[in-house]
Amino acid sequence: MTEEYYPWGGEFTPCAPHGCVAVVLLNIQYTPPASVAVYGPLKTENIGIEKIVANTISNPHIRYVVVCGEEIRGHRSGASLLALHQQGIDTNHRITNAPGAIPYIENLNDEAIKRFQAQLTMVDLLGTTEKDTIDAAIKECEQQSPSSFGEPYIAIRLKPETMEKVTDKRALHSKIVIDYLGRVTKRGM
Repeated sequence: MTEEYYPWGGEFTPCAPHGCVAVVLLNIQYTPPASVAVYGPLKTENIGIEKIVANTISNPHIRYVVVCGEEIRGHRSGASLLALHQQGIDTNHRITNAPGAIPYIENLNDEAIKRFQAQLTMVDLLGTTEKDTIDAAIKECEQQSPSSFGEPYIAIRLKPETMEKVTDKRALHSKIVIDYLGRVTKRGM
């Protein structure tokens, strides 16, 4: 079930497959109740947000995202996630009005972002670290008993790329390029 609902993988803990709440943790040591669908940290305002969007919309039972904890300095990933939900992206794939350093969404299409905005209600607990307050917000969401949003939506299934082995040992460093996603590509020889 985990692979069906969370195709992008990542650093998260799945709990109740039919839970209606996902919890995003920002600089906080907190374990939500087992009734939530999934929880995990958000560290970056680009790939991290993409994984959260793709994984939450893949589980149609998730209808709320609780964002809690202290903001990540420089990245401002929590505020960037909230900005994406409220305002989407511009024509350059930048999250509109996001405060993060590099808040670009490169691996999701507009349809996935629209699904994220329609399926989910964001619960903004930025700066909140008190367990009782977070637990109460989760309980309030769960008491709403929202219906499923329909079928799972798989934005894109990420697969590890196979690497070609470069056998030329002469000046190897000048013949490769590593892009921002960590992919290695050969440069002209």
